[in-house]
Amino acid sequence: MSVAPDALGPTVCVGEILVEIVATTIGTGFREAQPLIGPFPSGAPAIFIDQCGRIGGAAAMIGAVGDDDFGRVNLDRLRRDGVDISAIAIDPFMPTGSAFVRYRADGARDFVFNIATSAAARFGWSRQVADVVDRAGHLHVMGSALSMPNAWDVIEKAAQSIKGRGGSVSLDPNLRKELKYDDATRSRFVRLVEMSDLLLPSGEELELAAGTEGEAKAVARLFEKGVSEIVLKRGAKGATCFERDGSRTDAAAFAVNEVDPTGAGDCFGGAYLTCRRLGMPVQQALTYGCAAGARNVTRLGPMEGAGSREDLDAFILSAKRLGE
Repeated sequence: MSVAPDALGPTVCVGEILVEIVATTIGTGFREAQPLIGPFPSGAPAIFIDQCGRIGGAAAMIGAVGDDDFGRVNLDRLRRDGVDISAIAIDPFMPTGSAFVRYRADGARDFVFNIATSAAARFGWSRQVADVVDRAGHLHVMGSALSMPNAWDVIEKAAQSIKGRGGSVSLDPNLRKELKYDDATRSRFVRLVEMSDLLLPSGEELELAAGTEGEAKAVARLFEKGVSEIVLKRGAKGATCFERDGSRTDAAAFAVNEVDPTGAGDCFGGAYLTCRRLGMPVQQALTYGCAAGARNVTRLGPMEGAGSREDLDAFILSAKRLGE
């Protein structure tokens, strides 16, 4: 098993907590007035950890929100879904982070983020954070969190503490073109890859994390770096798990009517990781991961479709796999 068992302690996620506001028109960017819907609780780390809690894993979140309704939207959702929110700071001065998203005709998305100048970036090591890390069995990091300078100190300290007690680390590269990454951030990303036991890339992120081109070469290079398990998310083509012993496991995607693709990869990752920590074999974990991602895209809002174990069991029984 590449990740520590759930019994060792909760999965902890570090990073941005946002609200998402979605344009209801199809087009490019936000250069003209248009109707919007939201706020929805969001932020890739928050979506991921919410799915962990929903499917039955022990889960906790480290981050910050503002003392406003947008912050309360997130705190209420995470608490409802079983996530420990004791290490989420409430900033009295800065607003909760936000992301405005508009879909293009080809399915691509344009984002306008407010992270760096919001409460989302204003958290650090605290007694509450230390208490959660001391109980944790696994740390999950989204690459998007590396755009926040304060986040690295927490991530690095938490990783060392958790791995030092026999825990594990996973990484979803999740690098956004709208966020700025300097040389120091890219260096931290390389170090984070080398700390990780499980990697959850999508598409070209596999080669980016490996620093080499070609799927087979990238997988081999990542194993050389110390990664034990790689799950490549392929969207409508399903997912593939590569293990250090050379084994490969493929899983087909589920056929659904897509309403909102935001959060699909985060829900996939949250479900897959939790299932592995609960002792499930790779094939079963991949099935739950694919189901979680597919179910989430059938709802408007980035974590509105996050499913419980019962929800996902029902979905798996009723939905068809692509290619069947």
